[in-house]
Amino acid sequence: MALKKDKQKVLGQVFSDEQVRTFLDYQAPEGVDGDFHCLEKAYRGMVAENFATFVEFFLAEGRNLNATNPEGHTLLTLASQHRQSEDYAEILKKAGAR
Repeated sequence: MALKKDKQKVLGQVFSDEQVRTFLDYQAPEGVDGDFHCLEKAYRGMVAENFATFVEFFLAEGRNLNATNPEGHTLLTLASQHRQSEDYAEILKKAGAR
């Protein structure tokens, strides 16, 4: 049985603010909360520094930091389970995620 990685590899690419904002426009598949989908895409595709900026933009649009996936988990719950995602979980906590 092959083990699944905790988080997709991010190669250290740093995005401009305009590139970070594009993650706010991701359309969720049917049955997935749009806010959760955008948060998860940003989490999986950004270095922590950019993710912190994304969370600021996300909240400024009045979006839900505690949105859940179809299984009822928030991004904070998922990030807290990944051993290499402490920075991301901390960003979410500081922004008010629970």
